[in-house]
Amino acid sequence: MAEYDEEDDRGALAKRILPGGREPDPRFTLANERTFLAWIRTSLAFLAGGIALEAFAAHEFPAPLRTGISVFLIIIGMLISGGAALRWRRIELSMRHGKPLPLPVIIPILGLGGAIAAAIVAVLIATKL
Repeated sequence: MAEYDEEDDRGALAKRILPGGREPDPRFTLANERTFLAWIRTSLAFLAGGIALEAFAAHEFPAPLRTGISVFLIIIGMLISGGAALRWRRIELSMRHGKPLPLPVIIPILGLGGAIAAAIVAVLIATKL
């Protein structure tokens, strides 16, 4: 009787994105996926904030400044989205190969981006009063 090989059941795309290793406990894989989706929701919030600022704050801020802040928020959203995908893969590979989990590089991007955007908007609102 032949021994069962997990690798045979995986599709070509799965083998390419997550090569080698052993299949982790599904609970951990699903938790990793939920964390990825939470980061995606955060990136969508930054994207929506950038679009909303450009669309609805036309009379509040000068056009070049408003557009610059909007683009900044959208770029932060894009970085978070890309970082979420990379983080999901790095964690999945770590679990498959029994290695320690990597540090979350995406958190400083989110923290710094959010702080800069909030500070700029706060200063602009304070100077309007």
